Amino acid sequence: MSEDTPASARSVAVEQLTEFGLSTYAARTFVALERLGEGTAQDVSDVADVPRTRVYDAVAELEDYGLVDVRQSTPKRFWPVSAETAGRHFDRIYSRRVDRLTEALDDIEPAERAGEQGGVWTVTGRDTVTERVVEFVDDADDEIVFMSVEDLLTDEIVASLAAASDRSVDIRVAGLSDAVEDVLRERVPGVDPFDSIWVWSDTPAGRLILVDDSQTLASVRVENGDRPESARRDETAIWGTGEANSLVVVLRAMFTWQLDQGRP
Repeated sequence: MSEDTPASARSVAVEQLTEFGLSTYAARTFVALERLGEGTAQDVSDVADVPRTRVYDAVAELEDYGLVDVRQSTPKRFWPVSAETAGRHFDRIYSRRVDRLTEALDDIEPAERAGEQGGVWTVTGRDTVTERVVEFVDDADDEIVFMSVEDLLTDEIVASLAAASDRSVDIRVAGLSDAVEDVLRERVPGVDPFDSIWVWSDTPAGRLILVDDSQTLASVRVENGDRPESARRDETAIWGTGEANSLVVVLRAMFTWQLDQGRP
């Protein structure tokens, strides 16, 4: 990092390092060393909000993570690993933790997830909604009915739809903007548009998916006035599974006559 590294970048770096488990002093020390290239405890204290006597404890913590090397001079000098090396280091740590978590949860959950979820469930936040959409797509065996506005059509969803098409799942789409339809036609083989009573792209709606006539999710974009303008759009969704689920029954009935016109 250069001497004129923006304070906002340093703040973000410290915040993320503490999220990864470092103490605040260790995070500040590492960011200071990245800015300096290398330095002594006094150098670190001069550019970061870390008392000189606490720098040594922070460095010991960073050594345990493999993030700094120490030159045994007088005074001691500390050399940080590169940003790329630090990123790879934490990626390995958390990949292992995610693998262990997944294995443990697989051992805990029932051998078969229930096919019927009584009632209608709510999920909030676009990342979480995306995860639920991808989960539904990955479960599809026969047919997917899909609608989405452009800013919610993520690469993850497109890749999941393409994989479903590769395993001979019919992908039916409707009410899309030209941009969304172009992306799906290009990346999802055999995508099949059909006429819909809804022009999805002209509404506050977000995404809708109906899978195998037994799983469905519908979302809307919502405004959060407390957030900056660039982050005000969020998303909330309702979903249900099972052929007798009330939400599935309603949406299936709304689409059936349209879909049947285009089915062989």
